[in-house]
Amino acid sequence: MFKYILEGAGNINWMAIASLLTFMAVFLVSAMMAFRSKPAFIDKMANMPLDDSTPSFNAENDRHEK
Repeated sequence: MFKYILEGAGNINWMAIASLLTFMAVFLVSAMMAFRSKPAFIDKMANMPLDDSTPSFNAENDRHEK
């Protein structure tokens, strides 16, 4: 039965449909993770590049601020 359905739909680009479904799955999972995370965690991650309280790995080589 499935074989006859696929023969009738010969002009459908199956690779495009597979890539669209993959994109939608990744997008939905990432959106669910973003909406389920706590606002405090999101604020912490948003302020991370601006936070100078934690030492960087290259603190001894980073002399441009001194």
